[in-house]
Amino acid sequence: MTTLSPQLNTSYLFDARGIAKRFRHAAIFAALESLHDGEIMRFVNDHDPLPLLEQIGQRYAGQISYRYVDRLPEMIVIEFQISLGQQQEAAPANAGGCGGGGGGCGCSGQ
Repeated sequence: MTTLSPQLNTSYLFDARGIAKRFRHAAIFAALESLHDGEIMRFVNDHDPLPLLEQIGQRYAGQISYRYVDRLPEMIVIEFQISLGQQQEAAPANAGGCGGGGGGCGCSGQ
């Protein structure tokens, strides 16, 4: 059974605009993997990160949901939420993906 963090729905800002483009995806994955179940990362970027969203969907197998808050030409704001729930319990141990829980999932080395 998954225990929810006492900080459920806590939101953290991640402004990718100040991070060198070659480091962005790795930094975003690390930030997502440090969140606890139910926590939200408010992500700000200078472009719509469609390839990143696809990678997140593949890498975390439904454990991270997102919604656009703003879609302006030079500023995109997306809220990512960790939603472990039944996905974590149903996934086999070797399936990869994020285990969340603030300790990371170990998938960043794959």
